[in-house]
Amino acid sequence: MATATATRPRTQKLAPFVDSVEILRAPLFHTPGNTFENPGNLIALYDGALAIQAGRVAACGDYIAVRAQYPDAAVRDLRDGCILPGLIDTHAHFPQVRILGALGLSFPEWLETRALPEEARLADTAHARVVAREFVQGLASHGTTTALVFGSHFAEATAELFNAADHHGLRVTSGLVLSDRGLWPSLCHAPEIALSDSRLLIENFRDKARLRYAVIPRFAPSTSEAMLEVCQTLLRENPGLLFTTHINESPAEIAEVLQAFPGAADYLAVYEKFDLVGPRSVLAHNVHVTDAELARLAERQAAIAHCPCSNAALGNGIFPLQRHLNAKVRFALGSDVGAGTGFGILREALQAGLMQRVAREPVVLTSAQLLWMATRAGAEALSMADEIGDFTPGKAADLVYIKPAAGTPLHAVLTHTEDPERMLNAVITLAGAESVCEVRVEGDVVYEGKP
Repeated sequence: MATATATRPRTQKLAPFVDSVEILRAPLFHTPGNTFENPGNLIALYDGALAIQAGRVAACGDYIAVRAQYPDAAVRDLRDGCILPGLIDTHAHFPQVRILGALGLSFPEWLETRALPEEARLADTAHARVVAREFVQGLASHGTTTALVFGSHFAEATAELFNAADHHGLRVTSGLVLSDRGLWPSLCHAPEIALSDSRLLIENFRDKARLRYAVIPRFAPSTSEAMLEVCQTLLRENPGLLFTTHINESPAEIAEVLQAFPGAADYLAVYEKFDLVGPRSVLAHNVHVTDAELARLAERQAAIAHCPCSNAALGNGIFPLQRHLNAKVRFALGSDVGAGTGFGILREALQAGLMQRVAREPVVLTSAQLLWMATRAGAEALSMADEIGDFTPGKAADLVYIKPAAGTPLHAVLTHTEDPERMLNAVITLAGAESVCEVRVEGDVVYEGKP
């Protein structure tokens, strides 16, 4: 079984010279295109190779062909495992890492007895610094290289998350969580304070190489119209920012939204009123969505963070995936730490596949579609598909090397088949953090596991 080692600072590269080429030889899987639209967009290579130069993908293909292209390159033999693109998490809450495992609660019970008390503790910046490190380590140890993360209600704690992500070299988009009603008083702030704190965080962190800022109202019931106007102001001042929040997670939440905003036709309309929904918007859950909302989400090109484990853990329902496909609404996977069951995006992919088999409109998801949801779809949702999400030459060399320990079920499957589809099915079904051997971001090793 692999055990975690210290995460490396992102300045350490495995290749000793910037211009040198390194070839990783292993079974390799990636999805340069949408596998719902074309199953042929899965690239599955039993004897594959990934050539990396200066942190970028120089070539990807069959080993013999890549080796011929770079005959003098150093070759690292990783055929006792397999290589996937870095996993992408489109929805997680950094303050909630220590409340993972709170099963059997309704959403109101979970929020009041688990989430809010823990989030209030992050007023202590020293505590927040430790939690931020735990959160970043949790991402990396599960193969997640890129994440869209709810920060804290406290600016200093949110800065600690950015600092931890920057130190470890992960790609993190986050921001101050904005609320001014409906939560504990310690988690609410006046709109003018939220605006000034957000502006300062944007100034301090938006230009870091792997960090980006998102405007994040917690959810509509906890934000007044004045706070949503703050969100609108921040996006107008900074057109490149992302926007993320929650939507249509449960019937009780929707009822609360319509009570808080009596003039709104539906949940989405609350955000639309303030021009918060567009191609750079990622809305989490969307389990109980109307057809009218789906049509408008598609028109505005917004994306959904599908969080199947937390949907099940809190009893909120099954994501209507087929309806999103029919409406052409984009979606990707989110772990929803800590309402979910952990950091594993591969676990979310498996859970998505299982739950869709019993959905009202069942969908049989292939391993190709699940891998796309865990990688390239997330890159598209986060407006990063030109940089990450697959192994197209020129993109950043973000990857996870899966190497199961001898004697494990995953090891038994991978060593007794040469069928790439069977291998990928087994990885999605069986691979957990114990199988994550190495994680890289732009060629930098950001996590290692020891056999």
